[in-house]
Amino acid sequence: MTSLDIAANRKAAKYSSGELFRRVLWGVGQWFFRLSPRPCFGFRRLVLRCFGAAIGAHVHVYSSTRIYYPWNLSVGDWSAIGEEALIYNLGPVTIGARVTISHRAQLCAGTHDYTRADLPLLKPPIVVGDQAWICADAFVGPGVTIGQGAVVGARAVAMKDVAPWSVVAGNPAQVVKQRILKS
Repeated sequence: MTSLDIAANRKAAKYSSGELFRRVLWGVGQWFFRLSPRPCFGFRRLVLRCFGAAIGAHVHVYSSTRIYYPWNLSVGDWSAIGEEALIYNLGPVTIGARVTISHRAQLCAGTHDYTRADLPLLKPPIVVGDQAWICADAFVGPGVTIGQGAVVGARAVAMKDVAPWSVVAGNPAQVVKQRILKS
């Protein structure tokens, strides 16, 4: 058995100099985002776009939402990211159109390779398909794809891909039924 090499982990270059610079700028810019009044969705879309996010039309992102790196975020038209949601997007996070990310949901596109002694940083992407719903307090892990129309139930933990139009719940998330939209 070998021991962890924390010194090597800390010494490793995890970000480019350009990304480090953008992180510093966002550290200041996010205050404009966070201090904006609740109904100012257009202003927050503008701030996110200024920092490199691809934000569609009519997107609602609340001021208490925590977005780590706007330049790694893409959100389709008519989607919403709720209050106190956490978008930990070290890697790319793509959210489709008409998606709801509910209150305190977490999307985590960052992890470490725990099988290596130096624990290198990994940045696997997350994709949330059109018309999906990530319910309150749900967690979506690194590298996970949530299929079109799928529902990740409240407090569910999705560490594997979720099939389109399925409803998952629990920890780990398991399919509990299919989602059928009524007109």
